[in-house]
Amino acid sequence: MQPKNLKRLLRALERQGLDVTYSDRTYSVRLVNSPDAPVAEVLLPEDFPVEAKALKQLANLANVRHPSGGCVCRACATPDFHPGDAGVAIGSVVETVGQVIPGAVGSDINCGMRLHVADLTIEEFLAKRDQFVERMKGDYFFGTRDVTMTAQAMQALFQYGVPGWLDAMLDKPTGSVVKSDLQQLAQESDRIFLGGSMDGDWKLAPEELVPDAGLVRDGGLATIGGGNHFVEVQRVDKVENRLLAHAWGVREGQLAFMIHSGSRNVGKYIGGMWRDKAKATWQKGLKYPDSQIFPLSTSSHPELVASYLQAEATAANYGFINRLLLAELLRLRLREVYKDVEAPLVYDLPHNITLPEGQRWVIRKGACPAHTGQPVIIPGSMGAYSYLMVGKGNPAFCNSASHGAGRIRSRFDLSRKGASQNETELGLTGVDCITLREERRIEEAPAAYKPIQSVIDVQVEAEMVDVVARLSPVLTFKT
Repeated sequence: MQPKNLKRLLRALERQGLDVTYSDRTYSVRLVNSPDAPVAEVLLPEDFPVEAKALKQLANLANVRHPSGGCVCRACATPDFHPGDAGVAIGSVVETVGQVIPGAVGSDINCGMRLHVADLTIEEFLAKRDQFVERMKGDYFFGTRDVTMTAQAMQALFQYGVPGWLDAMLDKPTGSVVKSDLQQLAQESDRIFLGGSMDGDWKLAPEELVPDAGLVRDGGLATIGGGNHFVEVQRVDKVENRLLAHAWGVREGQLAFMIHSGSRNVGKYIGGMWRDKAKATWQKGLKYPDSQIFPLSTSSHPELVASYLQAEATAANYGFINRLLLAELLRLRLREVYKDVEAPLVYDLPHNITLPEGQRWVIRKGACPAHTGQPVIIPGSMGAYSYLMVGKGNPAFCNSASHGAGRIRSRFDLSRKGASQNETELGLTGVDCITLREERRIEEAPAAYKPIQSVIDVQVEAEMVDVVARLSPVLTFKT
């Protein structure tokens, strides 16, 4: 079945400089004036809107090439596809050879998802909900958390990620981590993508966070961040794949805790710096690319490519620890309020990251790895189901899956003067959103997002992922 008014839509897109075709829920797009660029494919449910701005951004990204050598070999987008503020569409995935593209990852490096489960029923949780929420508000909103670290722990964090940080903490625990079960954290590291460790360099981190000695009190660590980032309490509503769910420690009726955050100001620092460096190294006298997306080539600047990847890894290591500490604060409060609650980790995985795969790099922006057998976490809005999936390693989509449902309405559209504030129209009826900012609740209302079920169904049918379990929201923390 074709979308309504398809011919009219394709003609309109052509007038905007896009060569677009459609077949079996997949739009194929490239720039009219760039016939040598790879065709980018976008998988969309039939009832989803097609946004010309997002298609143009994806076509521009597929067309990125360096004059000294290096190009995009494949480009695609997941069904949460929508325009990005920095010129790169959310949901974009590109495979490159001979070049990396700092602007394609952006400044929210290793934004990602983390999921825990606990043998706590919804009735048990709600009986002490208010006590739990007040403690978490202190940690997440009012700065009562204590994530003080030694200078050596901060250096190890940036250099080696989770294992380096754990070693430093075992030597000299500081802050609230003194109450943590460090052996549990160590055992859980194999449930983090890449073990939570990439090849970083602490000297590439913001200077104020890596002093030579003393204690560091970093205001960015263990923070959720704005926009669509969250910490959500959920209930395991339905298990579809009992074998995998059992292996991953997931059962119906459990409580779940899902965290969506990244590398915060460290990512902004490194991402912004390297976007500017890539532009500054562009050959003098050569026209800038129309897209204003600047790659780094292994042919002309191999040392800069290596330095960028190490800088990105440095921010990624921080992102892994940020999510770990957000979860650890939550686990500590669970133990205080509900006593003997273990809340083991199911999985932690990134999006917004460059990863070597084979002889090439795969760059994901608002999309996550979905290799064969690997856990995949796809959240809905705070009024809809979220899903624990398993990857099927589909090479047509660069072994990737969506990282959410994707926005359908902008924050400006929802908060502008005259926009509806009706709870029912916004999908906020019955939503328990814990925030200090009423505008955040409106901006992130369920009506802002695409229907998650369609996003899940189309990826299952395309054999990108399979459902393991469905989770329903209980309450959501937003900053």
